[in-house]
Amino acid sequence: MRTPLLIIIALAIVLGAHYYVFHRLWHIVPSLSGRVIMLTLGLLALLALFLNFFLSDVAPQGVVTLLYRVGTSWLVIFLYLLLILLATDLLRLLPFVPAGGILPPGWISVGAVAAIIGLTLVVGHINYRHKQRVELKISIPKQAGNRQSITIVAISDLHLGGAVGKAEFESWLQLINTENPDLILIAGDIIDSNLRPLIEQNFGESLRKLHAPLGVFASVGNHEFIAGVERSANFLRSAGITVLRDSIAFVGDAFYVVGRDDYSNRHRKPLGAILSGIDPAKPLILLDHQPYQLDEAARNGVDFQFSGHTHNGQVWPMSVVTGLMFEKAHGYIKKEAAHIYVSSGIGIWGGQYRIGSRSEYVVIRLNFAGE
Repeated sequence: MRTPLLIIIALAIVLGAHYYVFHRLWHIVPSLSGRVIMLTLGLLALLALFLNFFLSDVAPQGVVTLLYRVGTSWLVIFLYLLLILLATDLLRLLPFVPAGGILPPGWISVGAVAAIIGLTLVVGHINYRHKQRVELKISIPKQAGNRQSITIVAISDLHLGGAVGKAEFESWLQLINTENPDLILIAGDIIDSNLRPLIEQNFGESLRKLHAPLGVFASVGNHEFIAGVERSANFLRSAGITVLRDSIAFVGDAFYVVGRDDYSNRHRKPLGAILSGIDPAKPLILLDHQPYQLDEAARNGVDFQFSGHTHNGQVWPMSVVTGLMFEKAHGYIKKEAAHIYVSSGIGIWGGQYRIGSRSEYVVIRLNFAGE
């Protein structure tokens, strides 16, 4: 009963906020025809979001992609409309603000709001398209066979097939393979929400182009569960990726890579149970999509943990929300001997805008035995 109730409450909040925004815009737009156009476009964009959900398995893929991008872009536009209108209404309470408010009815007000949001979206899209290279140097005081160091490229939150098409993904491959990594790590949400576009566009061919002599390893994220975790994991394995779900790989007779099942699985194994029986003298790398319970990594001898999921909020002010939800929503933190990095992700969910966050890939130079 709890989940349906939460859905009903969330839907009521969303619809109530839309009523407020449309009501305020109705009074700002000066002509009846303009009001009708504004209301129609807004409702169609909102409808696109729901239609994408219901038609994702049956409509032509081009139509599904269009509905997805229109509907999720509307969420960003709506967020900033809501913030602007709320701010102007609050400012009207100040004694020095004119009686008509900061946004009096008229085309000047309409143009000002459109310009602010339009510029924000353009800058946000340019920021998303620019992938930032993050470099980390980490020393682990353990022996890894005869290896003194390895180079890792770590990415998360690709969201392939929904927000990200094949051509865009292949441009990322160039960035990743140019680093000549020994090892590639992917911390979940490789798939957006549906396997269909990945199969139809033959994403498996592209995924097989990831090159690393020690292998490509991935954990699953909540979006693999949305898409169907068993089918998602099998698809990724068929594309040459080693998917670890509460399991361990001993790589190059030198170090361990551990992948946890996503936090969506409330019955996933405790980390201590997964690690029972391993050699604690060997370096231990952990992939865990959602960065909850970071102390658990430290307690269980993890040397390096890589996570994602948060997108660092993706668009401001959601970054404030993720900052409150997680001990570390983005960046590097050290817990006792455990080095932890939470990535904001290389891809995106929904509209391709990064406002107050960045798209990134992480290049890690991992030194062993303190070298």
